[in-house]
Amino acid sequence: MIIYKSTDWLDALRHLSASDVIRQLLKRVFFVGIYATVITAGAAEFERLNTVIDKEFFTFLGIMLSLLMVFRTNTAYDRFYEGRRVWGELVNNCRNLAVLVNARLPADDMATRTYFARLLSNFPIALDGHLRRGVRFEKLEDATPGHVDQLRAIDHVPSRIAALIQEFFEHLLRQGVILPEHLITFQRHHETLLDVAGVCERIKGTPIPFSYSFFIKGFITVFILIMPFNLLDTYQWLTVPITMFGAYALLGVEMIGDEIEDPFGKDSNDLPLTQISNRIRANVHEIMRVELDKEVRELADLPYSVVF
Repeated sequence: MIIYKSTDWLDALRHLSASDVIRQLLKRVFFVGIYATVITAGAAEFERLNTVIDKEFFTFLGIMLSLLMVFRTNTAYDRFYEGRRVWGELVNNCRNLAVLVNARLPADDMATRTYFARLLSNFPIALDGHLRRGVRFEKLEDATPGHVDQLRAIDHVPSRIAALIQEFFEHLLRQGVILPEHLITFQRHHETLLDVAGVCERIKGTPIPFSYSFFIKGFITVFILIMPFNLLDTYQWLTVPITMFGAYALLGVEMIGDEIEDPFGKDSNDLPLTQISNRIRANVHEIMRVELDKEVRELADLPYSVVF
């Protein structure tokens, strides 16, 4: 995700080159400009190409397309926002679990504190990898010797880590460190971990239906192809920049929707899952009073979110 100040227009424009979508969009607009130039030059040279399209019909198509684009944008942003909301819940519940466990563990029991801090911190990092190109096990911490190596054989690593956290709570209960009422409180926050994982998998595994996506892309293509013919009789050579500007708006909205409908990817405008995971790790270790390497702690405060 590109971090910027929404009130600073110049700073926001400076980030245009950082977005792959913008670069791809400009390439497509350039080809539209070539197309509009060919049509305009052909109409000037050959009268038969100077075809007039009824403006009322073209306006009707524009209205229909605008309604589709609004629905498309809202649907994509809803998925993006829901992804950010559930990751916000993950942040809150990891912190709450760390606070509750910290209050029950003896202050001098650093071995148990370190074990839980590392185990809980591994969950968002594993979920980050699970939603992307696979868990990067070198980023996980060994809660116990061989812990990470054991996770390499697991298909759904976040679920295994959640199970180990539950086993840890049950162990504390048997030792008398916590009471049954404490376990009930822990459970409320613990269940959210896999709830968040399930919501994220639903968003990632349920894309916009192909028929709808294909239809709107086809509609935009046809609309752009006939746009110059509707403008030629009024604007002549100004048809080229006007068509390019219209294509920029239509193609841009559709391409942005394609990008953010899966907020867990690695595009420039996707959610900064890696940075959020590092923030959770830093917070959990701090709450549990467990030392964390400075280099690892600083990963949570990078000005540009790391998505690789």
